[in-house]
Amino acid sequence: MESGKSEKIKKYFKLSLPAVIGIIGGYVYYYYVGCNRGCAITGNPYTSMIWGGVIGLLLTNFKGNKKSEEEK
Repeated sequence: MESGKSEKIKKYFKLSLPAVIGIIGGYVYYYYVGCNRGCAITGNPYTSMIWGGVIGLLLTNFKGNKKSEEEK
Protein backbone atom coordinates (compact mmCIF):
# COMPACT_ATOMS: atom_id res chain seq x y z
CA MET A 1 0.00 0.00 0.00
CA GLU A 2 2.80 2.39 0.86
CA SER A 3 4.60 1.82 -2.45
CA GLY A 4 1.44 2.80 -4.35
CA LYS A 5 1.36 6.17 -2.59
CA SER A 6 5.02 6.81 -3.24
CA GLU A 7 4.58 5.97 -6.94
CA LYS A 8 1.70 8.47 -7.20
CA ILE A 9 3.78 11.14 -5.47
CA LYS A 10 6.67 10.51 -7.88
CA LYS A 11 4.29 10.66 -10.85
CA TYR A 12 2.77 14.00 -9.81
CA PHE A 13 6.18 15.38 -8.88
CA LYS A 14 7.53 14.49 -12.33
CA LEU A 15 4.61 16.35 -13.93
CA SER A 16 4.52 19.35 -11.61
CA LEU A 17 8.25 20.11 -11.42
CA PRO A 18 8.64 21.04 -15.12
CA ALA A 19 5.48 23.16 -14.93
CA VAL A 20 6.81 25.06 -11.91
CA ILE A 21 10.16 25.55 -13.61
CA GLY A 22 8.31 26.79 -16.70
CA ILE A 23 6.27 29.25 -14.62
CA ILE A 24 9.43 30.62 -13.04
CA GLY A 25 11.06 30.78 -16.46
CA GLY A 26 8.03 32.63 -17.85
CA TYR A 27 8.30 35.27 -15.15
CA VAL A 28 12.03 35.64 -15.65
CA TYR A 29 11.43 36.04 -19.38
CA TYR A 30 8.80 38.71 -18.68
CA TYR A 31 11.10 40.53 -16.28
CA TYR A 32 14.15 40.67 -18.52
CA VAL A 33 12.73 40.54 -22.07
CA GLY A 34 9.05 41.50 -21.81
CA CYS A 35 7.73 44.67 -23.40
CA ASN A 36 5.55 47.38 -21.86
CA ARG A 37 2.82 47.67 -24.51
CA GLY A 38 1.53 45.80 -27.50
CA CYS A 39 2.84 42.35 -26.67
CA ALA A 40 0.23 39.68 -26.03
CA ILE A 41 2.42 37.20 -24.15
CA THR A 42 5.33 39.13 -22.69
CA GLY A 43 3.42 42.33 -21.86
CA ASN A 44 1.69 40.74 -18.86
CA PRO A 45 3.51 38.63 -16.23
CA TYR A 46 0.51 36.33 -15.76
CA THR A 47 0.22 35.33 -19.40
CA SER A 48 3.96 34.91 -19.62
CA MET A 49 3.90 32.62 -16.58
CA ILE A 50 0.97 30.60 -17.96
CA TRP A 51 2.73 30.08 -21.28
CA GLY A 52 5.92 29.11 -19.44
CA GLY A 53 4.01 26.50 -17.44
CA VAL A 54 2.38 25.12 -20.59
CA ILE A 55 5.75 24.84 -22.33
CA GLY A 56 7.14 23.11 -19.22
CA LEU A 57 4.33 20.56 -19.34
CA LEU A 58 4.77 19.98 -23.06
CA LEU A 59 8.43 19.18 -22.56
CA THR A 60 7.64 16.37 -20.11
CA ASN A 61 7.14 12.78 -21.18
CA PHE A 62 3.41 12.08 -20.81
CA LYS A 63 3.72 8.56 -22.21
CA GLY A 64 5.56 7.20 -19.22
CA ASN A 65 8.55 4.94 -19.06
CA LYS A 66 8.80 2.84 -22.23
CA LYS A 67 11.22 0.36 -20.66
CA SER A 68 8.75 -0.68 -17.98
CA GLU A 69 6.01 -1.17 -20.63
CA GLU A 70 8.31 -3.32 -22.78
CA GLU A 71 9.26 -5.51 -19.81
CA LYS A 72 5.61 -6.33 -19.04
